[in-house]
Amino acid sequence: MPRRIPDRRFNELFAALRHHRDRALLAFWVSNGARAEELLTSRQRDPLPGEQLLGVLRKGTRAYQQLPSSPDAFVWLRLYQEEAWRAGVQCDPAAGLWWTLRRPYRPLSYHAARAMLNRANTLLGANWTLHDLRHTAAYRMARDPQLALTDVQWVLGHAHLSTTQIYVNPRELHPMGEKPQVAWSRREAEGLRRLCELAA
Repeated sequence: MPRRIPDRRFNELFAALRHHRDRALLAFWVSNGARAEELLTSRQRDPLPGEQLLGVLRKGTRAYQQLPSSPDAFVWLRLYQEEAWRAGVQCDPAAGLWWTLRRPYRPLSYHAARAMLNRANTLLGANWTLHDLRHTAAYRMARDPQLALTDVQWVLGHAHLSTTQIYVNPRELHPMGEKPQVAWSRREAEGLRRLCELAA
């Protein structure tokens, strides 16, 4: 059964992070539902803060898709970018968006991102995975009354609607009787519907 991170646990996980880069990564993963490796494909030209969109390459198809994302994620991203550029990371629209924190600077790999999360897990005595962040985003979107399930399917990149439907099963959503949380604002939901109409 897909495992989501309860809000309180997510807040603890977020607080355990030490760097703006890591906060930005988690904020994007938990708001747009991108697969871990998909988010790492983004280039510096791909964030569009004014439209609250981030472009990624989809796993498998390698299709380019712009995903609606949390305003907070763009705030953390900007803090990370300014810090990274001052430290000497390449500033180029075609360059990767995510980099290692120490010289020699290299594009951030999936394994390095997983190690980052594991360090936070160690501090908390937890065992969350990068894919749990995607499940958490999916649960939140599926429970948002402003979003049609087909829109959620499009954002998550699911080939079949039945895959998306598992996130609206009440027993699977709330195994401990927790109240559902709505993570998206009305503006984000409207932006998503507009994107879906353009893609249709």
